[in-house]
Amino acid sequence: MKELDPLVFLAVFQEMLGPLLWVMLLVIVVGTAAFIALLLKEKSINSRRLVRAELAGLVGGALALVLMAKVSSSGFTDAGGPADWFLIALVFGLGLAGTAILVYTVLGWRKPAAQ
Repeated sequence: MKELDPLVFLAVFQEMLGPLLWVMLLVIVVGTAAFIALLLKEKSINSRRLVRAELAGLVGGALALVLMAKVSSSGFTDAGGPADWFLIALVFGLGLAGTAILVYTVLGWRKPAAQ
């Protein structure tokens, strides 16, 4: 494969995740828009809310690894080289960051920070 075709990635993710792919993409788009709107509204980051969101992000990273193991044909014991472990770390990091952003956004819209 000499070229990176986004449609190939889309087809692979669609095959692995099924309809969950579209739900995840919708959550990503709506969550990102809500996060940006919250930042524009508050004009600052609330540190207490951020710490809570980061703690929830740890759970989200672990759940991302569980989802990865469930949809792939291999488990963690099959990871052999540095590229495999890098991918595992990347999945955990993306799950952590995505969950932290979503939790921060939900907490921010539910209970705005005191001015």
